[in-house]
Amino acid sequence: MSKAHVLVVDDDIPILTALKKTLSLEGYAVDVAGAVGIAEEHLAKRSYDIALFDVALPDGDGVSLLERLRKAKNDIPVVMMSGHATVDAAVRATRLGAIDFLEKPLSTDRLLLVVENTLRLVKAEAESRELRRATGWGGDMVGSSRAMQVLRDQMGRAAKSQASVLVLGERGTGKELVARAIHQASSRARQPLEKLNCAAIPKELIESELFGHEAGAFTGATRQRRGKFERASGGTIFLDEVGDMPLDMQAKLLRVLQEHEIERVGGNETLPIDVRVVAATNRDLVEACQQGSFRPDLYDRLNVVPLVIPPLRARREDIPELARHFLALAARNNDRPEASIDDGGMEALCQHSWPGNVRELRNIIERLVILSHDDRIGGEDVRVCLGAGPQASAGGLYRPGVPFRVLAEEAERMIVQEALAHFGGQMAATARGLELERSHFYKKCKALGLRGEE
Repeated sequence: MSKAHVLVVDDDIPILTALKKTLSLEGYAVDVAGAVGIAEEHLAKRSYDIALFDVALPDGDGVSLLERLRKAKNDIPVVMMSGHATVDAAVRATRLGAIDFLEKPLSTDRLLLVVENTLRLVKAEAESRELRRATGWGGDMVGSSRAMQVLRDQMGRAAKSQASVLVLGERGTGKELVARAIHQASSRARQPLEKLNCAAIPKELIESELFGHEAGAFTGATRQRRGKFERASGGTIFLDEVGDMPLDMQAKLLRVLQEHEIERVGGNETLPIDVRVVAATNRDLVEACQQGSFRPDLYDRLNVVPLVIPPLRARREDIPELARHFLALAARNNDRPEASIDDGGMEALCQHSWPGNVRELRNIIERLVILSHDDRIGGEDVRVCLGAGPQASAGGLYRPGVPFRVLAEEAERMIVQEALAHFGGQMAATARGLELERSHFYKKCKALGLRGEE
């Protein structure tokens, strides 16, 4: 994210200068004020991401300044600072919503940690509000099908635990949404949620991203940097596309999960960590383990609580509900009048194979809202819009250049996933529905990396 704008208010000039230098070196944009009046002038001119107020100031006190801000409906995150604050002042500041209280003399590490954690908390709360706005509730996903009811129940039980969670699903099914919902429904919700896309980070940088580095650890490492595990302390780390993590990093991640400690790159200090791991992939990790591209012991560590997100084609009864939800969202986000889809349009949506799952549906609905000439979307509108997609006519099953064996394996996996979703994840019922011997079906699920309920 872009670096935040910070306001520091303190009448001690040496401290003010030191704070500005420290925060500026971290990349923050910093304004300073030596008195309440100057601070109020700054606050009237612009908005800040965070403010640090000294309690005792020459023309008032920081707690009273905080109180006036709250009365003016200014919800800027405020951290109080003092070398001789009373308990009453601390209690009053906390009741007014002060995020933290720093005692002087200030520790640079403590200062930077508080500022960073405060900004991350504010960002997480903003994302939580957006998630609630977008989905209708903080920990749910749109859809009333049996498959989604089962998934929601599993998510709720997983959130109450501290165990590692492995989210499995095709592209576009909402794996990150599931990870966020689990974090927000957990006891770690007020702590950071850190994310890393293992497929998007160059191999030579992923260790530094996860564990941090010391100054001089490699070319360009001019200062110490805390990694995502360290920044997620007390919270959750979401490892997206974990199946694409290089093998050497898999070994290091396994050690971290076993020992609950990390070492920064270029360092020799062991740092304890308390972080809950939620990983996600659209790859078949069982097959990857068999092929030697994924460590079986790491798979076992991550796969404590597996959650399988059903593809959209396995819960077609949810499409009308999702479509109406995305219609309202697209109209609001694009400043367009809210539209509706007639029966013909909804039938066309329900018949599509949706190889891109919910993400594809959302994109199609947004395209329809933007391009429609009126507020009534019909079947022909939908078919024309779907025809613009690269796989609309192929159903997403055939892909040029991919061998039949691979396509057949993918189709088999798709059938089993849909069957499991249809029977609410019940293994025995699914085996009966497919007219397979239970033992054979269990072996098939294990080979495909799928798992339901006994």
